[in-house]
This record gives sequence, structure tokens and C-alpha cells, in this order.
Amino acid sequence: MGVGGWHWNDAWVFVSAVIAERLERDRAMHAALPVSGATLADLLAAADFLHHSVPSREDLEESVRRLSGAGLITVDDDMFEVAPAGEQLWRTRPFSGLSSAVMTLQAQLNRGPEPGDADWTLDEQAYAAALREYRLRLADGR
Repeated sequence: MGVGGWHWNDAWVFVSAVIAERLERDRAMHAALPVSGATLADLLAAADFLHHSVPSREDLEESVRRLSGAGLITVDDDMFEVAPAGEQLWRTRPFSGLSSAVMTLQAQLNRGPEPGDADWTLDEQAYAAALREYRLRLADGR
């Protein structure tokens, strides 16, 4: 836990949400589709890209509750989006590149709002389905 109460996992999930949402936004724009946020499978893929592992269901649920409760991300119908306050946090972070983005973001979080506690749950089936989807994409080279 950091000085401000934020965990490393919170920063990892937040940076993963930023990456996943931006990738989905770019795909939607190139295909002339509406922008709708990132799926749970997209978030898991970004987390794996950043840390070469996927957060557990429990860790993900806890971090999403904390981030969403602080107004940094939104989750609607299992679509993740970075909220305006999260965009501001991301844009005002010291630029450090992706290799140290999680540590940089944890420091930023600890200087910002306190962690929240949104009412959001991730059931085992939804997590397992997203993990399966991500693994299928990985096997297909997507």
C-alpha cells in the first residue's frame, strides 16, 4: 500500500484500463464504429502486456471498486472506460514510458483522491469467460 492508500494493483488495473480503452477507441475509429469502451478481455490483455500476468478475479474486483469509487474509471455493462478524472490523472502524470507507468501512476494516485468503494462485483463465470476470450485471441495472434 502506498502513502495515500492506493495499492500497486490499483495502478496496474488503471494503466491497463487506459491502454485497453485507447486501443478499442482506435479500432472503432478506423472501422467507423461507435466507441464503446474496453471489455474485460481487453483489460486482461492490457494487464498481461504490462506485467506478463493477469490479475486474479479478486484483485481485479477490489481495484475496480477502488478506482470506480474514486471516480477514475466507469464500468457499465462490463465495458470499462476511463472517467474524466482518470483522463486528467493520466494526462498530468510525469511521462515515464510504459515500462515504469504503473509505478509512476501509483505515485500520482497517492497524491490524488482517496480510494473509493464502488458497488461492483465480478462473478467467477464472467471472469472465466473473459479469460477464455483473451486466451483465444492470444492463440489466434490477435
